[in-house]
Amino acid sequence: MLAADPPSDAASPVYHTPLAGEAGSTNFHGYSIALPATDRAHQTALTLGGTLLLPRQGRTTGVPIAAGYFRHYWEDSRTRDVVSIFVNDLEYDRRIVGPLEVVGRLENYTLPGTQTELAENREVTASTVSYGSASFSLGPGVRLPVAPLEVDNDLKVQLLGTVGYFYAARSHETNPELLLPPNTLSYGTKLRVRYDALRRNLLELPHYGFAAGCDADYQVRAEWQELGTRLNPGPVNRDYLQVSGYLFAAGPVPGLSEKNRLVASAYGGTTYHNRGDRFNAYRLNGGPLSGEAEDIARPHYTGMVYDDILVSNYAILSAGYRRELCFFIYLTLAGTYLWADRANALDDGRVQFRETTSVAGTASLDLAFFGNSSFNLGYVWDSGAVRNGRSGSGVSFTWNKLF
Repeated sequence: MLAADPPSDAASPVYHTPLAGEAGSTNFHGYSIALPATDRAHQTALTLGGTLLLPRQGRTTGVPIAAGYFRHYWEDSRTRDVVSIFVNDLEYDRRIVGPLEVVGRLENYTLPGTQTELAENREVTASTVSYGSASFSLGPGVRLPVAPLEVDNDLKVQLLGTVGYFYAARSHETNPELLLPPNTLSYGTKLRVRYDALRRNLLELPHYGFAAGCDADYQVRAEWQELGTRLNPGPVNRDYLQVSGYLFAAGPVPGLSEKNRLVASAYGGTTYHNRGDRFNAYRLNGGPLSGEAEDIARPHYTGMVYDDILVSNYAILSAGYRRELCFFIYLTLAGTYLWADRANALDDGRVQFRETTSVAGTASLDLAFFGNSSFNLGYVWDSGAVRNGRSGSGVSFTWNKLF
């Protein structure tokens, strides 16, 4: 059992957790350690790792992890980019006057190979399809700094026009009667709101404060058709509106020292008028608990280890406890409840959304290492959403190197 730290006497200063970017010093087993200040406005990092799923998710035993992260803030411009070749999220913002700026975003989800949906943790090969999308967004934005005035603390409101391209193709396993959408251009409008007032610790984990945001996305697919099969065609969801939002908070544990933190989050999203399909569905993902400003906005289900499940509507509630074992090692325990309309494959290859609920638990260890790097080791358990009807667990390991 983790106990509260003994109270400090008058001669012993109250301990404070080292915070991201701050210079300072701390003691470790009697040794004084200097912590240099770091420039959080300019960060380039590489993440490598992998996951293991027990039992498998369909036929997937594990998933490799590799991504580059770039965050550079200058006086009149900013960029934040996550690059993993097949899945990328790039943004560049240029200040025009005062808080007004022009925002450009480029996103793509173009995994090589095919994607197959599950039924009771069984891959339904008739649903196997190769598909992906890429989009470019451009429009005005407003950015206002907020307390505690770190580089990632701001209120951002962006109204973007988007244009994209979608493609789909069969494989030799696809049901010949399955109806696929045509390759098509898409266009629409997206509203993005982000508010971040979090202060982060030495490992960039949220220490206190809160963050919130929402997205409203209206899209029209220029060419579209019925999905389903020739015998059981479905509706033509040529246009659709999706709205999502989140809240995230971190703070103290009453009566305990600063080494103890509580974290909580809530995520939700809906596709209006049931116009969700497997090609516009939300992708719920997992991995280490969120800390970086834009990563917090990603709907995070702690029962997953870097893989996606497709949902048309969802609500996620999560609460956790973090303990600072020493100034560079943090243990986090968290539990999550998920309600979602989850993608479910039928034997003829059609994908429908079925209401499901699930609970999950995770234990995660974050530690700093030599060479300006850090490790995350995580264990997760899920009661059934990840494998679409079967409980299971998984482990993940990531190494993050800051250059």
